[in-house]
Amino acid sequence: MTYRIGNASGFYGDRFSAVREMLTGGPLDVLTGDYLAELTMLILGRDRMKDPNRGYAKTFLRQMEENLGLAREKGVKIVANAGGLNPAGLADALRELAAELGLDVKVAHVEGDDLVARAEELDLGKPLTANAYLGAWGIVECLNAGADVVVTGRVTDASVIVGPAAAHYGWARDDFDALAGAVAAGHVIECGAQATGGNYAFFTEHSLGVPGFPIAEIEADGSSVITKHPGTGGVVNVGTVTAQLLYEITGARYAGPDVTTRFDTLSLTQDGPDRVRISGVRGEAPPPTLKVALNTLGGFRNETTFVLTGLDIEAKAALVREQLEASLTDRPPADVRWTLARTDHPDAGTEQTASALLHVAVKDADPKVAGRAFTGAAVELALASYPGFHVTAPPSDASPYGVYTAAYVDAGKVPHVAVLPDGMRVDIAPSASTRELSEVDEPALPEPLDRGPVRRVPLGRIAGARSGDKGGNANLGVWVRSEEAWRWLVHRLTVAEFKLLLPETAGLPVTRYLLPNLWAMNFVVEGILGEGVASQARFDPQAKALGEWLRSREIDVPEVLL
Repeated sequence: MTYRIGNASGFYGDRFSAVREMLTGGPLDVLTGDYLAELTMLILGRDRMKDPNRGYAKTFLRQMEENLGLAREKGVKIVANAGGLNPAGLADALRELAAELGLDVKVAHVEGDDLVARAEELDLGKPLTANAYLGAWGIVECLNAGADVVVTGRVTDASVIVGPAAAHYGWARDDFDALAGAVAAGHVIECGAQATGGNYAFFTEHSLGVPGFPIAEIEADGSSVITKHPGTGGVVNVGTVTAQLLYEITGARYAGPDVTTRFDTLSLTQDGPDRVRISGVRGEAPPPTLKVALNTLGGFRNETTFVLTGLDIEAKAALVREQLEASLTDRPPADVRWTLARTDHPDAGTEQTASALLHVAVKDADPKVAGRAFTGAAVELALASYPGFHVTAPPSDASPYGVYTAAYVDAGKVPHVAVLPDGMRVDIAPSASTRELSEVDEPALPEPLDRGPVRRVPLGRIAGARSGDKGGNANLGVWVRSEEAWRWLVHRLTVAEFKLLLPETAGLPVTRYLLPNLWAMNFVVEGILGEGVASQARFDPQAKALGEWLRSREIDVPEVLL
C-alpha cells in the first residue's frame, strides 16, 4: 500500500500554519519538516552561545503545541530535523509539552552530528558550529522502536523522508535503488511549496494562489508520485518537479550518507492532475566520507547606501567614493566593496525612478572600524558632497557575520546515535559498502536542431531555471519542455555562452552538467557568493534570483521553438 509522506516546512521561518493544513487537508502517514540550512546552523549557534539549552528551532515546538494532539488523533507520525544543534533538548521539551497537553506521545531523537567539541581532533579548526550530514538509519531505528515523534540534528534534507519510507518497507542498507528513489522524492518535497508551484519560472501559466505543501506517495520499490492535498493552491506538474530536482545539485551523481542517487536515471511522467510520477531511479553505494558544515565568525560587517538622483550619476558616485575613502585612510576597513545599481531612468516621472543606488559594504575584524567610524564618516559628507545627497538608513553599529565552509570526514569517525523513546541508545554504523564519488562521463549530445530563422528574445521565453547556494558557490539549473528545444539548448548554452550572458561569472570557474532525461543542465559557479550567505558577498547572497537574471537575457532562438 502506498505510503504518504507530507512535508510542512522547507526552512526555519516557513509558513507556520502548514503543519495544521497538512494534518487536516487529507490522509497522511508521516509529516516531515526541514528547518535547517547553512545559515540556520549559524543562527542556532549564536542562540546556543546565549543559552546552552537552546540551539533548536523554537517554531517547531510552537507548532507542536498547537498540533501534536491532532497528529496523535490522526495517527500521523512526525519526523523533523528541527533539533538543530540540540536535538536532545528539543526532545525533552516535546516530552514536557506532551505531559502538559495530557498526551501519550513517544518521543525519540537522533544525535552525533555535532562535531564542534572534536573539531580540532578532526582537523576542522575552531568553528562556531561543525555538523556532519547524517543519514536516515537513526530515524529508522527510532520509528521501529515505536516513536511517534522523531527529531534530529543535521541529517541530510531528504533523510527525514527516506527514514520513514525505509522503516515502513523494511529496506536493507544496500537496497540502493529503493533508497535512491526515496532520496529523489525527498529532494523534491523537502523544500516545501517549491514543489507545488512556488518560485516556479512559468508561474504566469497557472493560478497559484497560496500553494499547498507537497506529498510523496512512496512505493515499495522507491518509486513515487509527487502530489498535494486536493483543493489546495499551486500546481504539481513535470515542470515544478523538474525545477526542484535541479535545485542545489551538481551533476548526475547526488551523494548522500546512505546512497548516491543517479539523477541521470530517473524519469518523470504526468500521472494525472497535480500528480507526477518519479520512476527508474538507480542508486549506488555512498562515498566513504560525510560532508561537514562548518560555520565560523568571520568578523564584522556594515553597509551604507547612497541615493544618487537625476543627472551625472557616474560623476556623483565617483565623488562620494573618493570622499569617503579619503576620510577612512587612517584605518580603512579590511574589505570595502562598492556597487552602483543603475535603477535610474531618464526623464523619469517620479523621483524614485530617477534615482540610482550606490552601495558600499565593509568588513573588518574590529567592530569599531566597521561600525560608527564607517557609517559616521559616510553621513558626515551630507552637506559636502554631491547634490541631492541622502542615504537610506542612519549610522549604525557593525554586526558580526559568519563564514561557511564544507569539509569531509571519514564516516567511521562520526557518531550516529538513535536515542529511543525509552532512553536506550543505539549506535548506527556507517554504510558497509562505499564507493568513491566520481563524475559520470558526459552523455552523447543529440543532433543539433536545424535552426532556420531566429528571433532575439529572452531565454526565459522557452527555458525555465531554478538557482540557489551551496556555500560560496551558486547552482543554476536550466531546463526546457520539448526534445526539439533540448537539441537547441544543449548546443547553444555552453559555458562560454553562459559567461557572456551573466558577466558576473566571467572570471569564475563554471562547470556544466547535463541531465538529458530531464532536458536539463546544471551550472555550478564557484566563488560567486564569497564565503557563503552569511558573509553577504553580493546583492543576491543566496543566488536565488540568478536563474531569473539568466532567463531575462536575450539570445537568438529558432523561430520554430517560439
